[in-house]
Amino acid sequence: MILDFEKSIINLEDKIKKLRNLSNLDGINITTEINRLQAKINKLLRHTYSKLTPWQKLQVARHPDRPHLSDYIERLISNFVPLAGDRYFAEDKAIIGGLGRFRGQSIMIIGHQKGHDIESRLRHNFGMAKPEGYRKASRLMKMADHFHIPILTLIDTSGAYPGIDAEARGQAVAIARSIEICINLRVPLISAIIGEGGSGGAIALAVGNVVLMLEHAIYSVISPEGCASILWRNVDAVKDATEALRITAQDLHKLAIIDEIIPEPLGGAHRNPEWTIDTLGDHIEYSLKNLILLEGGVLRSRRREKFLNMGKITLTQ
Repeated sequence: MILDFEKSIINLEDKIKKLRNLSNLDGINITTEINRLQAKINKLLRHTYSKLTPWQKLQVARHPDRPHLSDYIERLISNFVPLAGDRYFAEDKAIIGGLGRFRGQSIMIIGHQKGHDIESRLRHNFGMAKPEGYRKASRLMKMADHFHIPILTLIDTSGAYPGIDAEARGQAVAIARSIEICINLRVPLISAIIGEGGSGGAIALAVGNVVLMLEHAIYSVISPEGCASILWRNVDAVKDATEALRITAQDLHKLAIIDEIIPEPLGGAHRNPEWTIDTLGDHIEYSLKNLILLEGGVLRSRRREKFLNMGKITLTQ
């Protein structure tokens, strides 16, 4: 996928690939030219990514090559045991959850899985969970709470699945129940927005003691497309909606909606997924070491207070 604002960078990267192939075939040493082009690419990346608009950040957050939940599990979680089903209706593959060990610590990890290609995206419904997905998440969170196991949630969804069948099976209630369980947990809950944090489908898993967010991820009450169609009555106004929603990590940190912005590699997470995953893992480890020292009642009360404070409005004359 080529982002509009990256075309000049992609052209230079293609030149480097051609030069490397030429060098390999003809035995020509062209290291100097490759280094010159790479320096130019790095300069362009720094300049471009230092001034991304909210609309451009939205495109980066949706880049298909960004690391997904399965990539984080593979790199950060050992001895992972997936746990399936909501014990009411069915298994929802849009949300994956299970037990494992994170850097020596037992942990329950739950998150949205979008998929890497067409086949896996269809299988995981593009990360858009149905009620059974949120009921599964609720079941796993209650299990972790019972056995005093910390919880890590990774959020990456454009929103909960809006289909008639999902609504008929109680989508809103399932999301509300998941939020309620998050609020009342007596174990550490760390949440991280790794791509898109869309609407109630995101907040259902994001009511954490600590909420982390990748530098170029987005988090919003509604998708910009949905906002444009409702408020502007015109999907073409999506860029205006993106600006108005304050969806970027930088805006949300200023508003105290998230606790910490996690840096991404130069050019976004899709350019160096391993570095991104390891960096997020370091911040999760730091937060977890502090949270596991706290008593369950303190964890719950601080989490409740944290989110209740977000709704406070101070009136001044």
